[in-house]
Amino acid sequence: MRQWKRYGWVGLAAVAAVGCGDDPEYAKVENEPVQQQARLESFEECAPLEQYIEDTATRRMRASLEQARPRHGGWLFGDGSMPPTVGMPTEGDANGGGAPRGPDDYTGTNNQVAGVHEADFVQNDGTRIFVLSGPRLYLHRSWPAEQLTLASSMEIQGWPREMLYDKERQRLVITSQVDDDRPGRPTVWGGSLMTGAPVMDCAGVGFRCGYMGGDTLKVTVVDVSDLAAPKVKQQVFLPGSYLSARRVDGAVRLVLSDDFRWPADVRFYPEYSPSLNRSQKKMNEAIDALIAKNEQLIRAQTLTDWVAPGKHVAEDGTVTPLPVSCGDFYRSNAPTGLGFVTVLSLDLDAAEGAAPLGRTSIVSAPGTVYASPDALYLAASHWWWWPEANQSDHTYLHKFDLSAPNRAAYAGSGTLEGSLVNQFAMDEHEGVLRVATTVSTWRVDPNTNGNGVSAPNTMETHSRVVTFGAEGGHLQELGRSEDLASGERIFSARFVGKKGYVVTFRQTDPLFTFDLSDPAHPRKVGELKIPGFSTYIHPLGDTHLLTFGEDRAEDGSWTSRALKLSLFDVSDLAHPKEAFTHRMGGTSSYSDAQGDHKAFNFFPAKGLLALPFTDWDYSGYDYWTGFKSELRVFRVDTATGFTPVGALSMKDVYQSFNEPQWNWYWSPSVRRSVMADDYVYAISDAGIRVSKADSLQTPVATTRFQPPVR
Repeated sequence: MRQWKRYGWVGLAAVAAVGCGDDPEYAKVENEPVQQQARLESFEECAPLEQYIEDTATRRMRASLEQARPRHGGWLFGDGSMPPTVGMPTEGDANGGGAPRGPDDYTGTNNQVAGVHEADFVQNDGTRIFVLSGPRLYLHRSWPAEQLTLASSMEIQGWPREMLYDKERQRLVITSQVDDDRPGRPTVWGGSLMTGAPVMDCAGVGFRCGYMGGDTLKVTVVDVSDLAAPKVKQQVFLPGSYLSARRVDGAVRLVLSDDFRWPADVRFYPEYSPSLNRSQKKMNEAIDALIAKNEQLIRAQTLTDWVAPGKHVAEDGTVTPLPVSCGDFYRSNAPTGLGFVTVLSLDLDAAEGAAPLGRTSIVSAPGTVYASPDALYLAASHWWWWPEANQSDHTYLHKFDLSAPNRAAYAGSGTLEGSLVNQFAMDEHEGVLRVATTVSTWRVDPNTNGNGVSAPNTMETHSRVVTFGAEGGHLQELGRSEDLASGERIFSARFVGKKGYVVTFRQTDPLFTFDLSDPAHPRKVGELKIPGFSTYIHPLGDTHLLTFGEDRAEDGSWTSRALKLSLFDVSDLAHPKEAFTHRMGGTSSYSDAQGDHKAFNFFPAKGLLALPFTDWDYSGYDYWTGFKSELRVFRVDTATGFTPVGALSMKDVYQSFNEPQWNWYWSPSVRRSVMADDYVYAISDAGIRVSKADSLQTPVATTRFQPPVR
């Protein structure tokens, strides 16, 4: 959302800002300054919460309509056409019935922080593998590997997202999106609020259409102690969409976001007519009238129109309403966009029939989520209405204490200049939060403004590492590194103990190393430049980094592109070395591990790395000849580098499904893996296949899933 706002508005917003400045009769909504002392403030009563929501919605609506005004005696777009939809974000027993002892060692979800379990669509415990595919949960007995068996499956209501698994308690916590047909219209990209077009009709479109339209998050807790007969123990329904989830012991934290749901008749552009197209005066009058009408509609809504209640369903079917508690809501003292972000705390050790959960909500657009064993952090971007010269990205960091299993308690906030690439840009160590940030600043290049327009039209970037400490209910900046990599952005980051690593990219890939032993003085101590970039960094002990990304020529051209593994020696922080590399595929190659660390699977016990891999070689006589969908396995050694072990192909499984059954959400390509002792499991939306690591080309067992019904 931040990136779209930054780069998608430039053509319209920059010109509109200039026009507004020259037209005092119609002044634009002014940008709000960055709050250097960010904080969250709670609502003790419901009336102030409702007023704040409606004030915020009215301001956003007005800012959007101000962009639609004609400027300088003519339309913003010279052909008199309607402006594009921008400016308003369209926003048995535990071993499965007597199975033998499990493997000596196996891989689980690739978690960022030890002890903080992350959700994924695959979970396993060495003897059992659980997979969400399409609308179903598939439960497997996976050990012994030769006896891989689909024990059962169960339908999950709605459109499943991810799940957490608690081996000790034999529970799966599954998230899915359901459509409760809530009143009003959400903020949608390019949707009917702007154009008057109807909301997407999912009839006949297929399984995944509703995934985008589900307005309620459902949490289903399933007892999987008997694989053949899983039991739903409790269900929770809350307004919003799934963002992320973590588990520490029996305490589950689910983060969800919800859109502002606008009154059905609110519009963001006057109804088209030829007379408006020809008259600036009539257009401005129509916009004035629409602003007034919209505000009436906005302020006529009740709090329950904006924030829907939820419900809890016990194992016996007893339904307990979960009403809105206004004291659970917070507002920021800084603008952070429309929406609601909620941290739902679910205690698996509490009585399951008693709705053992707590909610903490912020009136804010969603952001990046990071969690340590003791705290959860939400990073939300400062909201700029318009690009202006010398304007920089800023991020507000909100910390929540997780010491209580059924509550996320607000602990403090801080302000950070810049933006974060993903969750790995944050890390907490010994009470200090370390953040890798890229600062982007709008500038005016006079050489490109021959038309006299002085709007910002170029962006400067640099990156740094900043440290924060909690003090007196605030996150206070302790120190910052020097600025680095002018003109580049952070593509990946990782913090390991008192060391930090950052990769930036423009045409080459600088790896920067940091000494963070003194939080007040984080220091860049080393730098190494190589072609390409890394999107994920995985520590191998204290002396090496295993990275995955793309290889590019010095000019960054796509034609030279390939996937790339690198092994860096960082035993001397001041002089990092790229000790070994391995290229994979070509311009068409792809792996889920490029953008999702959970697809990157390193097995320390065996020194093996497994990566999903898809590629096309168009030199073949037909499509399938050059097609690959497989799991590639490598032996990784800090002394010898990468040794390809082989590939476990699922091309035939892929081919068994007809193209009409594929879509952007469900496809039969390999996406995940599990390794246990000497066996490797490849997992796709279409099934699971297992082979011995030393003979990957000879599968010992395969299970297949049902495709979603269109």
